[in-house]
Formats: sequence, C-alpha cells, structure tokens
Amino acid sequence: MALRGRWAPVLWRACNVLMAAFFALAALVQVNDPDAELWMIMYMIPAVLILLVGLNPRVTGNLLWKSVSAIHVILCVVYAATLAYYLMFYTQWNILHEEEGRELFGLVLIIAWMSLCHNLSKNRIGGRIQFIIASVTATLPFIAWLYIYINKEMHAAWPAHCKTVLYMK
Repeated sequence: MALRGRWAPVLWRACNVLMAAFFALAALVQVNDPDAELWMIMYMIPAVLILLVGLNPRVTGNLLWKSVSAIHVILCVVYAATLAYYLMFYTQWNILHEEEGRELFGLVLIIAWMSLCHNLSKNRIGGRIQFIIASVTATLPFIAWLYIYINKEMHAAWPAHCKTVLYMK
C-alpha cells in the first residue's frame, strides 16, 4: 500500500536532503585521513546523487543516475565485504573502535540508502514501512555520530588523524 498524501513527497525529499548533508559532512571530516581521497569520493558520490533525489525524486529514473548509483553500490558492496572479512578475523575491540568498523558502517549506510532510493523509484511514492525506514535511517547516522563524538572512551582509541578533525576537549 503506497503512502499517499501531500506529506509523503515532502518527507522523502527532506530525508534525502538530510542524508546528502550527512554524506557531505562524512566526506569533509576525511580531510586528514591517510586515505582521504578514497573516502571523500566514496561519500561525495552518494551525497550528490542523494541531493539530486531530494531536489527531484524522479531523477532516479534517469539512466545516468541509475548507472552511476549502481556502479557505486557495487563497489561499496565489494569493499564492505572485504572490510567485514578483515573485521571478522582481526577485530580486537568493539567494531566502532576499529577504523575499519566505522568505514564498514559508512559503506553499509551508502548501500542501504542508495538501495532505498532505487526501491522507492520503482514503487513511485513507496509504502508506509519504507518511509518509516527512511525517516529512522536518515536520523540514526547523526545520533551515532553524536554518540561517538561525546563518548570519551572512544577518543582514546582513535588514531591521531581522527582526533584532529573536530575540536574535542
């Protein structure tokens, strides 16, 4: 059952703008990461694609948008599988304490959101469940980022390049 009404498109656009902002911020904080170029590109591609969906949800029907997003999702799936394999055998702490774990979560977010964009483009406006998932998914990265930022235990385990991105006392 599709979610009808005037608020559905507004909510969907707002969620996409929020996620585009999150991915743009994620790209920005990579500035002093050892592999910054890779991660800036990994986050900026979905930021741009998702912003386009926020501005015009019908863009997901465009062949160029579909092609770029499909290729990016495939690359993210391959890289996520590689990181998951590494973490399965070499993780020493909580997965969020490992840089590879945080990278894996970023890739999973990209994959999940881009898949949601593809799925909703096929179903026009989408179902109630899809909008609940979209709303929760659009807010959780910011909550997780805030948690990681204020959790003083995690700061001690961060590599030096992570400690200098945002000012922390």
